Amino acid sequence: MVSGTCFAEWGNNVVCMDKNAQKIDGLRKGRMPIYEPGLDELVEHNYAAGRLNFTCNLAEAVTGATVVFIAVGTPTRPGQGDADLSFVYMAARELASLIADDTVVVVKSTVPVGTGDVLQTIIGSARKAGTFSVASNPEFLREGVAVSDFLAPDRVVIGVEDERANRRLIELYDSTTALRNTPVIVTGRRTAELIKYAANAFLATKITFINELADLCEEVGSDVKELALGIGLDRRIGTSFLMAGPGYGGSCFPKDTLALLRTAQDYGVTLGIVEETAAANDARKQRMAQKVVEAFDGDIDGLTIAVLGLTFKADTDDMRDAPSVPLIKALQRLGGHIRAYDPVGIENAAMVLDGVDFFEDPYECAWNADAAVVVTEWETIKKIDLAQLKQHLRQPVLIDLRNILDTEAAEELGFRISAVGRPASPDSSLQEIGKRRDRQRGFKTERVDPFSIAIREK
Repeated sequence: MVSGTCFAEWGNNVVCMDKNAQKIDGLRKGRMPIYEPGLDELVEHNYAAGRLNFTCNLAEAVTGATVVFIAVGTPTRPGQGDADLSFVYMAARELASLIADDTVVVVKSTVPVGTGDVLQTIIGSARKAGTFSVASNPEFLREGVAVSDFLAPDRVVIGVEDERANRRLIELYDSTTALRNTPVIVTGRRTAELIKYAANAFLATKITFINELADLCEEVGSDVKELALGIGLDRRIGTSFLMAGPGYGGSCFPKDTLALLRTAQDYGVTLGIVEETAAANDARKQRMAQKVVEAFDGDIDGLTIAVLGLTFKADTDDMRDAPSVPLIKALQRLGGHIRAYDPVGIENAAMVLDGVDFFEDPYECAWNADAAVVVTEWETIKKIDLAQLKQHLRQPVLIDLRNILDTEAAEELGFRISAVGRPASPDSSLQEIGKRRDRQRGFKTERVDPFSIAIREK
């Protein structure tokens, strides 16, 4: 949806095809099948301009097309760990006899190394060799900011094996002045396929690294937000993806790390760091439930827990591998009753969670609960009125798994706070020692938000 709409925004004529007739009919009427900020306005604008159309007819979609993108799902095969490529292969077989000569078929789906080679064979069984091209053009869109990521990307990666595909894709991405200063990386097809997996595995490792450091911070009395700032301002490291939390989720990181591991196994290569990252992230999600239990001395049987935020991240309705799911299920097994709030994800959450009371208002969700647990960094949760929240809770217990709330303000209101990467009950003597040391040195300390610079000056 995002790719097709943004290609149209650049002035191209785009047809989006899907076999789900209800989805296509909804799009023609302006109903989005997903929640993505800014997408509905772009769809409406380009559909009205005639540059963007929707159909269930594949022949209609590819007729006259010079470039055909395959953008179907590649979910993890249950119990296998590798990517299910059945939808990719099906799409290739169905379009093979329909495309015109000189067409470039581009795989935008995230696929293992060598998938383009297989598609070359599949399409080649219905067409004369040399009359078509197969290329790779992986997407690097983050849910919640996908439109801006597409229109202003860090880079564009193109994997080609012939001059036709190279020329056609360069022309496509060079057609807009917005990308004139964007690096376009042209590689072999297999390298492009691997780049997507490698990028996601690296980011997943970075998240897991800071989460493990957060555990150490809790034990030694340190603050992971300050630690992340201290290492992230090193340009070699960078501040992005250094926010400690309940573990990564979504449609990419979990399945892509597993698929990369399976590819490595198939080729007899050991990726120990990636393997440990996947295992540590699974354990991380389970540990978050224990963090809630520890706030009640190991027993939550019969208690009511308000979970604030359900989707795997803010600004999306995606519940795939969301940390909230294992957290809630674990709390339910331990006897907790769950009330849950999310601004857009309730419909999808209800499909994967049973026995949960859902609310569209965070304060209503917190009513008469024994604790509030922050799981997703929604803006409505960041800006929640702590005093009002306390009035609705039966017990003033707050577990912030995203470190997005004002801890000091919450403590002043009488909350018992448990955050990630910080001591659950800060030692006042340690705090006083730090303040006294600053006074002796003649410094004043300015507390700032994470990832902005804290300056100490005389």
